[in-house]
Amino acid sequence: MELHGQHLIGSATSAEAEATFTAIDPRTGTPLATAFHDATPAEVDRAFRLADAAHPTFENHGRTARAAFLEAIAVGIEALGDPLLERASAETGLPLARLTGERGRTCAQLRMFAALIRNGSHLDLRIDHADRERQPLPKPDLRSMNRAIGPVCVFGASNFPLAFSVAGGDTASALAAGCPVVVKAHPNHPGTSEMVGRVIAEAVANAGLPEGTFSLLHGEGHAVGAEMVQHPAAKAVGFTGSFRGGRALFDLAAGRREPIPVFAEMGSINPVFLLPERLARSAVDLANGISASVTLGVGQFCTNPGLLVAVNGPGLDEFVATLADALQEVEETALLHQGIKVGYESGLDRLCGVDGVELVFRGSAERACGARPCLATVPAKLFLAQPELHQEVFGPSTLLVACRDVEEMRAVARALDGQLTATIQASDDELALCGDLLPILEQKAGRVLFGGYPTGVEVCHAMVHGGPYPATTDSRSTSVGTGAIHRFTRPVAYQNMPEALLPEELRDAAPGGLSRLVDGEREG
Repeated sequence: MELHGQHLIGSATSAEAEATFTAIDPRTGTPLATAFHDATPAEVDRAFRLADAAHPTFENHGRTARAAFLEAIAVGIEALGDPLLERASAETGLPLARLTGERGRTCAQLRMFAALIRNGSHLDLRIDHADRERQPLPKPDLRSMNRAIGPVCVFGASNFPLAFSVAGGDTASALAAGCPVVVKAHPNHPGTSEMVGRVIAEAVANAGLPEGTFSLLHGEGHAVGAEMVQHPAAKAVGFTGSFRGGRALFDLAAGRREPIPVFAEMGSINPVFLLPERLARSAVDLANGISASVTLGVGQFCTNPGLLVAVNGPGLDEFVATLADALQEVEETALLHQGIKVGYESGLDRLCGVDGVELVFRGSAERACGARPCLATVPAKLFLAQPELHQEVFGPSTLLVACRDVEEMRAVARALDGQLTATIQASDDELALCGDLLPILEQKAGRVLFGGYPTGVEVCHAMVHGGPYPATTDSRSTSVGTGAIHRFTRPVAYQNMPEALLPEELRDAAPGGLSRLVDGEREG
């Protein structure tokens, strides 16, 4: 596929602005071919006007047809073959093997949402029949279901150029709900974004859907994203990225005449609690497992274990020494782009500049976007007194908090901000201690793990990839798994509505196989 660097606005391409930018190969610093145009306010307006006009038709196109549309996108992405992976690798520095797996995840997500909307379980169908004889007042007939919220802004994430980008989980769940989508392509992988965006645009045309069902806009800075979030036709925002970026979008959306929800996943330090007996028995195994998790993907996962919490005692010194040795063996690898490199190094400078923080190992990097791991330790008393130590350093680093006892470990847990994950490493004999720690962590994280490591997010129905602020802007939601669809729906009730005007799923003679709550009893 030859790239053109233009926006996809409905069924048309557009490039009105003179300002352009190019992607950079982070491994070499070399600009890549094809210039991409910044979107103008007029182009943003056209995309959202088309999306607003498309919404009723797209939502009412039918669940079966919408499911086939999602599956067609998956087939189209797969048909791009190796050129997609090669372009994504050139723009991000990620290895082809990693991107092959991510492509599989992206397509699996699309098919998972297709299966979900076919069975209709996301609709939360409820029927309460009328009781005309009820005294003192008759009871009306009431029926409710979830409906699409309207056009959604989706922002591509730098660290997942496929699975959290143009056809990633936010887009898949929004389209599944019946919402048109306008995507802001990430400026560090614009070519990858264009290739996938053209697949979606083709699927829209082949399915006979209104052209405003999907649009893709480019922009190197923040202006295009701000225009998108503030457009009157936008009804929700999906974002994965930094705390600063997510909070800025949240504030813009809250300041609109009509505030809209922002579902921003903004990162986490993902604490791992190493209980004493487990640490004493398995210090070496735990250290090697933590090293692999910290450095996976050069630490550029939102579930990277950036905080370790342990009790001073048997096994801790061996754990720290083994972990430091393992991290020192990790070679320099390119980060996704220069912005992450600058943030990583400045974050380490901030962390290591706090009095009382002991640097165990900090690797040096030679290349412009290169990075190596870092390990530091700090007494729990100092960690509790220094809130700046609670902040995420995005990259392959971790901070170990050494506690006097288990009670101080619980104090550390209580002091933490909201997290995407929290992990307990404990022996079977320490389940009572876990029982004291777990209620704290349930209030802090969207996913609590027993054993294992937080990197690696299973895409399934029960997954929760979210958490209390500042991990996300809405702790009631998830950006991974089928529950993600509920971010882009809202309940609508129909009172005394004639059968012919009801959505077919709420009619008495509804299609078979639907799960509905009828007069308080579950059917189907």
